[in-house]
Amino acid sequence: MKLDILAIGVHPDDVELGCSGTLINEIKLGKKAGIIDLTQGELGTRGTIDTRYDEAANAAMIMGIQVRENLKMRDGFFTNDEGHQLQVIQAIRKYQPDIVIGNVLHDRHPDHGRAGKMIADCCFLSGLAKIETKDENGNAQQRWRPSYVLHYIQDWYHEPDLLIDISDVFEQRMKAVQAYTTQFHSTNTNNGEPQTYISTPDFLESVIARARMFGKRIGVKYAEGFICEKKIGIKNLNALIQNET
Repeated sequence: MKLDILAIGVHPDDVELGCSGTLINEIKLGKKAGIIDLTQGELGTRGTIDTRYDEAANAAMIMGIQVRENLKMRDGFFTNDEGHQLQVIQAIRKYQPDIVIGNVLHDRHPDHGRAGKMIADCCFLSGLAKIETKDENGNAQQRWRPSYVLHYIQDWYHEPDLLIDISDVFEQRMKAVQAYTTQFHSTNTNNGEPQTYISTPDFLESVIARARMFGKRIGVKYAEGFICEKKIGIKNLNALIQNET
């Protein structure tokens, strides 16, 4: 299946927190979108590998994602080396996305920045014909380089290069985030597990506040921000949002 957009996150729930509103927007416009999770999030304090898979599947259904895969890299210990790069390159060539959205390049969790750099590297390397990869059936894959690579903003604040209005889908976006009932605060699930940085009510409030703040920057209620290493052009001025009246 060729995808229009491939979102990649090092942990299940990274994509939901970083760019799920944008994915939902594009899916509603008829685009095909998929998610690759690099790890199973097995080092997370709360939940298990099995619950993370269930939550990821539920979130994908809420978003309307066409496909979701997990590459099963080691949470916390993967490196940006040839073996791991080839796994990501295989996924990029498999789905041939026009746009890849990946982890931020610097963040509180070291996995985020390491994954963001690896994703960016692989999007370039995937376009080199002399790097050979095979699909699940052993057939040689064709080279493929996405037109654009975006990085969603995670815990630490970064000045966005691109802001996307997600006001119309914000409620659906938050439902996708809250599908991770073992990870984030929920009145319905306690499970007696220890409190963590992301399981407090304050964390979800900060997620909403970030979206409001980004939205205010462009004159809408909610927005998601992205970092773009490559300049993005538009065909006409109709794509612009007026942010002041």
